[in-house]
Amino acid sequence: MSDLRDLYQEVIFDHYKRPRNRGVLEEASHRAEGYNPLCGDRVTIYLKVEDGIVRDATFEGAGCAIATASASLMTEALKGRKLDEVETLFRGFHGMVTDASASASPELGKLEVLAGVREFPARVKCATLAWHTLNAALAKRQQPVSTE
Repeated sequence: MSDLRDLYQEVIFDHYKRPRNRGVLEEASHRAEGYNPLCGDRVTIYLKVEDGIVRDATFEGAGCAIATASASLMTEALKGRKLDEVETLFRGFHGMVTDASASASPELGKLEVLAGVREFPARVKCATLAWHTLNAALAKRQQPVSTE
């Protein structure tokens, strides 16, 4: 189990140091901002949605390793998914990091590396910030999302 935990930590650290899909998406059709006042994480999620499919997803912001890795992994996982699949992915991810009795589902893929944050309640907000901001972007909410 220690080897698996080490691997998960390596993946999280890699996505923190070299985040994927970081930057402004100029042709975004959806955008939202999120803020975690507990630790100061800030994120903006950009989506390009066409014909009910997420064609592209990026983020920008500043945050801790968990928040940055979560946003990076999330944007990778979103591309090419239908909006109903995005909702299923959100529910699966949220359940995985908040419910100790929940098991990771196969569709989560690499996102499973963040399962360990459920052991640290303060870090759950870091891991879910990008995801709640994603939901706000899809709903086209103008108010920034807060984890509080």
